[in-house]
Amino acid sequence: MSALTMSGDFGLEKPVDRSSINSQPVAEVVAEPVKEKKMEKAATLPVAETGTPIGERLGALGRAILPPLLGMLVLIGLWYVATHKGGSIPGPVQTWDAAVKLFADPFYRNGPNDQGIGWNVLSSLQRVGIGFGFAALVGIPLGFILGRSPFLSAMINPIISLLRPVSPLAWLPIGLLVFKKADPAATYTIFICSIWPMIMNTAQGVQRVPQDYLNVARVLALSEWKVVTKILFPAVLPYMLTGIRLSIGTAWLVIVAAEMLTGGVGIGFWVWDEWNNLKVEHIIIAIFVIGIVGLILEQALILLAKKLTKESS
Repeated sequence: MSALTMSGDFGLEKPVDRSSINSQPVAEVVAEPVKEKKMEKAATLPVAETGTPIGERLGALGRAILPPLLGMLVLIGLWYVATHKGGSIPGPVQTWDAAVKLFADPFYRNGPNDQGIGWNVLSSLQRVGIGFGFAALVGIPLGFILGRSPFLSAMINPIISLLRPVSPLAWLPIGLLVFKKADPAATYTIFICSIWPMIMNTAQGVQRVPQDYLNVARVLALSEWKVVTKILFPAVLPYMLTGIRLSIGTAWLVIVAAEMLTGGVGIGFWVWDEWNNLKVEHIIIAIFVIGIVGLILEQALILLAKKLTKESS
């Protein structure tokens, strides 16, 4: 029985000439675009299915804004419930009406002791900036020195522990005695009260730098300036920024109390003056203004810290 007969009887396929397949480039050219289209569809399908990045962003924004907004509404609601029957404390509606009139012209001037709330806030921020700036110029380098020298750290730490808990108002008479004027005394009080967090946090950051980094610097015979700028500063930056954030909050807290006693132009003096005029609604407005300004300062420093930390990493 021949091979042709067996293949015909048993249904065996005929031998295929593989050289003929390789000689057909059209089949290959046609087959490849089909695969590309399938891949393009597979790539475009997730975009169509997961095309909700805007929705996710809106959801994240809502989750970030909604809780604080609800908290403020609860606070205002409790305030309204506590004052709707009348009394010495004005309610939200009365305070809002006073705020509309007050902020209609926040920068008026009717004399040295009669100025708008805008000028008072700017004067307080100026004092805070000067006192806080001097505290940073002294406190941050001193923190680096204490972190690098165990002997000096052991010598200065008891002094810091002794002076840090002292109330800001206790420093104010010393400032008035030394400087003989209210403005320098208030600035000095801000300086002495806001310097401690920067010293302590910077020194703690320097002490937590891994010893391996310092050993490498010693092997490479790096100068102290290069050790500070190339090794210590990037590692200490998060601690230093935390101390700065705590110090700016302390400075803004201190200036209100200091200005109540020293007088002049400032948000603290403005609060005390409105109390003497029995304008309680203006005092409540000042409380919100002080809180909002402090919140803006803190959030600005937090954003700065995130940006600098990301760049240093």
